Amino acid sequence: MGRTSDAREKIISAAQSLIELRGYSALGVAEICKAAGVPKGSFYYFFESKEALALTVLDEHWAGQRREWTRVLGGEAEPLQRLRQLFEETEASQRAGQKSCGTVSGCLFGNLTLELSNQTEAIRRRLQEIFDAQVAMVESVVAEARERGEVTVADPHESARSVVAQLEGQVLFAKLYNSTSQLSVLWANCLALLGARTPQEAAAEA
Repeated sequence: MGRTSDAREKIISAAQSLIELRGYSALGVAEICKAAGVPKGSFYYFFESKEALALTVLDEHWAGQRREWTRVLGGEAEPLQRLRQLFEETEASQRAGQKSCGTVSGCLFGNLTLELSNQTEAIRRRLQEIFDAQVAMVESVVAEARERGEVTVADPHESARSVVAQLEGQVLFAKLYNSTSQLSVLWANCLALLGARTPQEAAAEA
């Protein structure tokens, strides 16, 4: 059982690395199995198709990222500080990836959205669910900041969508230019999107 489970994990890990490096469409099952160091028959023991594997890669990647987002956004710091920490950790993660493989890999979800959203309905739906979950997590923090008088947004949900779009867009630019310096504007742009107030401004209206 352990050996079987290990083979599955090797396939998922190899697939994620290859998708991040080269995209999904150009990959074949044989290449994935070669990178994973498992026989081709093992692939079809665990996955009925390459699409099924891609969905599993998305689910596992999101499970890990969701834990991180929950840790940061559900922390005890003030709401805007939690958002700032999310951006800082995103930048640090992209920087670590660049140092490891020489290029900025970008966001797996964003990359696959651009590549596959019009090609496979199952993957498109799964990506929608993931981004909707991200927006909901950010929305709860924005709503809290609004209640505290720290931001001036009228609609926390739409503002959260803008924040997530800003995050994805800057990560896309970082990948395009292979430069994590593209992420340095995230926090300033987020404050502008949310109409953030200084503590003095908030106190003056209290």
